Amino acid sequence: MGHIQLEVAKHIAYLTIKSPPANALSSNLLDDLESQLNTIEEDGSIKVIVLHGEGKFFSAGADIKEFTSLNDPSAYKFAERGQKLFDRLENSSIPVIAAIHGAALGGGLELAMACHMRIVTETAKLGLPEITLGIIPGYAGTQRLPRYVGTSKAYEMILTGKPISGQETLSLGLANKVVKEDDLMKEVNELAKSISSMSKPSINEIMRLLSFQKSEHFEQNVNEEALSFQRVFGTEDAKEGIQAFLEKRKPKFQDK
Repeated sequence: MGHIQLEVAKHIAYLTIKSPPANALSSNLLDDLESQLNTIEEDGSIKVIVLHGEGKFFSAGADIKEFTSLNDPSAYKFAERGQKLFDRLENSSIPVIAAIHGAALGGGLELAMACHMRIVTETAKLGLPEITLGIIPGYAGTQRLPRYVGTSKAYEMILTGKPISGQETLSLGLANKVVKEDDLMKEVNELAKSISSMSKPSINEIMRLLSFQKSEHFEQNVNEEALSFQRVFGTEDAKEGIQAFLEKRKPKFQDK
């Protein structure tokens, strides 16, 4: 069984992240996500995709253990790979709803932001904590977050690494709706069924037209992010931050 489970019911594809305990976005999980997207697109009958996480979290971020094997060139490829996959998701002609509970942190939030709609539980934690590891977001987080929460709030969230609560996401524009955890899938299913009752040609054209609002500089900007991820990843502080995380201790940054 892969890390992403696909189930289809009445024109709705349910993608479940199954990588306990944190649903970390490992390379294998991203491979599975890409494969399932291929299956959905080949189906031809699916009108809506619902993405959610099994267990306690939507996704608590990247698989930090994989970071220990990255060097400068592979760090760039690591960022570029995730960026391209999430861009494919965002540019899909099929609307994607993220059902977020527990936590959507780092790559988990970057994945959620690549979806078209987000329903979030009141107690969920959403953030980009990469700076606490001595690195930076690498899956287009620096480009998508300001689009939703505004530039000032994006600076605060990315520079401090502190998450916001699910309750805050609605007023910031990051969530379509905030619900109690027990109501999450009920609300998501209602939204998915409402959309899936519409004409597929109309849905596809609307998705195509709304994608035009993306800045023409987006591709250039996310490439700059990947280059920055590579540069920062090669620093001594990045090595210290990652090691400290794995050792469950506070990092001692030397600004190098």
